[in-house]
Amino acid sequence: MPLTVHVDGAPHPARPGQTVAAVLLSTGRTSWRRTRHGGRPRGVFCGIGVCYDCLVTVNGLAGVRACRREVRDGDRIETGSPAAAAPPPDDPSGQPAAGSGA
Repeated sequence: MPLTVHVDGAPHPARPGQTVAAVLLSTGRTSWRRTRHGGRPRGVFCGIGVCYDCLVTVNGLAGVRACRREVRDGDRIETGSPAAAAPPPDDPSGQPAAGSGA
């Protein structure tokens, strides 16, 4: 039975047993957040939940490892959390911009 999940507000089909990471990869994304310092892209790296590079927010719960969490019908997946946003390129301090939510 096909499932529907919402990625950053847009509906996407999923299959039972798929991980959040598999759904994100099926949308064509290879990364879905950026590091706080340096703004380096992150997505699936180890695929077994050890590295924490694939963190997303699922149904309002932040810090979910996308490679470990199986999707459920109606899940709301949010990528690119403000806490992982890159500082503006003209800010050498590496501090988030005012109002960025970080």
